[in-house]
Amino acid sequence: MASSLISSSHHIDFDSVFGFDDAELVQMFESLITTGLKVILGCPTVFYEAALTEFFANSSVRNGVVVSTIRGTVIEISEEVFATTFELPTEGLTDLSEVPKNLVFDARSLFSESTEQVSVSCLKKELKIAYRLLSDILAKSIYVKAGSFDAVTRNRFMLMTAITFDVKVNWSSLLFGILKEMVTPGSRQAKGYAI
Repeated sequence: MASSLISSSHHIDFDSVFGFDDAELVQMFESLITTGLKVILGCPTVFYEAALTEFFANSSVRNGVVVSTIRGTVIEISEEVFATTFELPTEGLTDLSEVPKNLVFDARSLFSESTEQVSVSCLKKELKIAYRLLSDILAKSIYVKAGSFDAVTRNRFMLMTAITFDVKVNWSSLLFGILKEMVTPGSRQAKGYAI
């Protein structure tokens, strides 16, 4: 189970991407740093697959805290600990539908490979290369989804817009919410998480 997470996760070596000749790609990675995601996206690949598997097998949410055991040791992760550990912003949008409509309109043109605007739910092949990559990073590193990555969901498009246009997002709340969904057995499978 955890091996599927490891094989489809992205680790970004931010120091190396700034040597790219593609200005649009470099700008996209700079936007990821500006949003406050550098630490969580720059984490090295998981080396403790057995511990990760045990963490998710034993995890639950109690009073808003993720609780698990690894080799008999109780692990408790609150949103505050999560935010501090990964240096995540704790202010900004928590509802992606609040991304300003004018920015969504601009993104539909900016992201498009053609001269036509893309829909907020589109196929990845309709996007410029930099935004295809951004979509993959969000799908595999933020949402940790299993399955096909050919479609860009509305939520992912809104996140791409927020990142590109430097809209402040409460990444702590957003990502901790995803973690809580991932450790909730019924929600985990229903929502298609890779773990």
